[in-house]
Amino acid sequence: MPIADPRAAASAARDLPSLDSTIADCFACPRLVAWREEQARVKVARFRDETYWARPVPGFGDSAARILLVGLAPAAHGGNRTGRVFTGDASGDFLWRAMHEVGLANQGEGRRAGDGLRPNGVRVAAAVRCAPPANKPTPDEQSRCRPYLAREVELLHELRVIVPLGAIGWDATLRTLSALGNAMPSPKPKFAHAAEARIGRYTLLGCYHPSQQNTFTGKLTQPMLQTVLVRAVELAGARRAGGTD
Repeated sequence: MPIADPRAAASAARDLPSLDSTIADCFACPRLVAWREEQARVKVARFRDETYWARPVPGFGDSAARILLVGLAPAAHGGNRTGRVFTGDASGDFLWRAMHEVGLANQGEGRRAGDGLRPNGVRVAAAVRCAPPANKPTPDEQSRCRPYLAREVELLHELRVIVPLGAIGWDATLRTLSALGNAMPSPKPKFAHAAEARIGRYTLLGCYHPSQQNTFTGKLTQPMLQTVLVRAVELAGARRAGGTD
């Protein structure tokens, strides 16, 4: 049944699979629904023969994750096409390469759902679950979608470190943790690459978003991203591929 009230729907999810199903059925933001479906009709030339997912994109990864990465939103021809976050676009290619290099994923790329990619000790989600026009969700859309992230955090019982990718992910995480009853530091922690903040039992670790705008200009490089991910592993005590707790 299509979801119109994310807060009530998210709170009713008893586990991650049911939350994922709930997210995929959301129709709460008319502008985003129209955009995601339009992109699936229009497509781009290189994907003209593919059937797009064209729905909200759930989180992806280890249900026992100690680390959660929080991106902005699915790309119109990436996650909105493949149905899996950070999959099938340049940002995802950059992210999974780094994750693989530091042992947080079994392979260095994610091209489509079911391609064998397995995160290790980490889960990846987004502040907004539908592809937004110009990659810019409105404040109201961000607020309406936030209960899904809050419930995801609650259901990740081993979670210790949250890595927001970009300023919107950082703000969404702060607001999410506040909504879950965690006391906010004063002054409010500001986003910066490699910034750290302790909130309740969680450590926030900032990272520039792996958008092409950042990676093509050198604002975010592979060594910079990998250094943040290694720090996340240290903070979380997470297991990496070939390693131990």
